[in-house]
Amino acid sequence: MYILITNDDGYLAPGIRILAEYLSSIAKITVVAPDRNKSGASNSLTLSRPLRAIQSDDGFYHVDGTPTDCVHLAISGLLDPSPDMVVSGINAGANLGDDVLYSGTVAAAMEGRFLGLPAIAVSLAGESKQHYETAAEITRQIIENLVKNTLPVDTILNINVPDLELDEIDSIRATRLGFRHKAESMVTQCDPQGRPVYWVGPPGPAQDAGPGTDFYTVEHGQVSVTPLHIDLTLHASIDPLQQWLTALA
Repeated sequence: MYILITNDDGYLAPGIRILAEYLSSIAKITVVAPDRNKSGASNSLTLSRPLRAIQSDDGFYHVDGTPTDCVHLAISGLLDPSPDMVVSGINAGANLGDDVLYSGTVAAAMEGRFLGLPAIAVSLAGESKQHYETAAEITRQIIENLVKNTLPVDTILNINVPDLELDEIDSIRATRLGFRHKAESMVTQCDPQGRPVYWVGPPGPAQDAGPGTDFYTVEHGQVSVTPLHIDLTLHASIDPLQQWLTALA
């Protein structure tokens, strides 16, 4: 098995280095990751300039682009042979509910799925961000099971691991995405010349966070594994929408 590892925190982040260490025990790995923190980049691609991929002394490739750039470049131009799987993480912080729409970690996994590979995104959920080894070991176990018992080809697994010691993890649960209240307001400041600047406010607190959601599961010391898929079509609304559009004809 040959695994492409990436992230959105940058190739120097502790999460990706610990993940690479753990997964190298079960597979050949290559790390292709942004050269700096690209959190919140979502599915963006760099189209206005070429990308540079530089291999550091430890063998990791760092790219002056987004997480999606990294996966697209690795699979479509950099690596030969192509990897068998994409694993994105370990993100420094949770990717729960609405977070998946903005997350570069999840977007990198989605790009792997777009390009035909099984894909996993993994995040460490907690403020202290201490127990990356726990998330790495859980990911290794899930991949080993995935090799033995495959999932549908269009499935992306979004894994959120509580920031706990491994023996403190209660269980691993299949979950659905919850969702948050709307984000906090923009934070307005002034630059040294007195001109206004704006910081994106923090995400809103959990709103739909009951049993079965990713929020609830992580809060109760369990690993959340949410199956995602790329098709955003609201299929049940196609026929009602067509009837509504008929009035325009």
